[in-house]
Amino acid sequence: MSALTHPPVIRSLLDTDLYKFTMWQALLHRHPQTQAEYRFVCRNTPAFPLSQLKDEVERELDALCALSLSDEELAYLRSLRFIKSDFIDFLRLFRFQRAFIEVSTEGDTLHIVARGPQVHVMGFEIPVLAIVNELYFRRLDTPAVRAEGQRRLDAKIATLQAFAQETEGLRHPFELFDFGLRRRYSGDWQREVVRQLRDALPQHFKGSSNVKLALELGLVPIGTMAHEYLQTFQALGTVRLRDHQKAALEDWVQEYRGDLGIALTDVVGMDAFLADFDLYFAKLFDGLRHDSGDPVIWGEKALAHYAKLRIDAHTKRLVFSDGLTVDKAIALYRHFADRVQLGFGIGTHLSNDLGLTPLNIVMKLTHANGQPVAKLSDSPGKTLCDDETFLAYLRQVFQVQPL
Repeated sequence: MSALTHPPVIRSLLDTDLYKFTMWQALLHRHPQTQAEYRFVCRNTPAFPLSQLKDEVERELDALCALSLSDEELAYLRSLRFIKSDFIDFLRLFRFQRAFIEVSTEGDTLHIVARGPQVHVMGFEIPVLAIVNELYFRRLDTPAVRAEGQRRLDAKIATLQAFAQETEGLRHPFELFDFGLRRRYSGDWQREVVRQLRDALPQHFKGSSNVKLALELGLVPIGTMAHEYLQTFQALGTVRLRDHQKAALEDWVQEYRGDLGIALTDVVGMDAFLADFDLYFAKLFDGLRHDSGDPVIWGEKALAHYAKLRIDAHTKRLVFSDGLTVDKAIALYRHFADRVQLGFGIGTHLSNDLGLTPLNIVMKLTHANGQPVAKLSDSPGKTLCDDETFLAYLRQVFQVQPL
């Protein structure tokens, strides 16, 4: 089947992660003037050069830029109590602008760069990743691959159903979310995985980051903030670099006033985050999300911080989302379940576990207002910045040693 006979990969602007909308609203209301640049990167070696996908990616982006939100989709977003009416008005008019995103190749390497007003380019990230993934895996797709994917999914469901019986009577329930959109095998496969998990594990499978699937399958959309939100504050010019985390968290509190209370901790590392996450923020936020570094060490640091602040950890939630598998989620639950509320966001291991090697692709914010921004990850290899001078300065300001 040729590429031309396939429908577009993205057929709805809701086919994205919830935190894109939540960050989008906060930045639109508070920093609408920010200019931004996002760059696509593949961190592993694909089965064939991604540069071969250039023409197909161009066509998919043309189709993406023709989309707008329907009345039904807008009504669904309006039903989420933290989405404000003026943001709905903005979204009613919104379309991606093709002039703000460029695709090119350099040898075998595929380059995709989105550059322009942040409130017009930040939304490209998730569709671009979904497009590249689906175009890539179409060339590798066979009935045998799908059959292996179903076999693996059946095994995960059986494991989770058996484990669920262990958790009965424990203080905090085992709660699982789908975080698999950005690296999914395909849109139809993610939908099938999420549907089967919903039907097989009604007490434990609590939702999806994919807003479209949440609407279609009657699930809770899950998500708050990602790295780009906090990174943007590194380049606003209105706060000192040292204070950018506190400024980002404060703006979030003012925007959502108690909703969406899970804070991401690893933009400059857990230790530097906790130094800013004082009693004020610890009381205002419902919990923390882990996305790099050893999850047990991270969780123990979080619990020690709450204890130091004399906050009852049973009233807080730790969400784990870094390269999780079902087995890792179960092990973390066993370690922490009697001390704190928990949540587990599993991505690639659910949406792209069919026996083929997944692409390790990202599309990250690299510059805001013409200045570099960076993430000082708690995991080697996840630090992102192409400006070594700024990276060194950021480490110095937050007293973070290179990994």
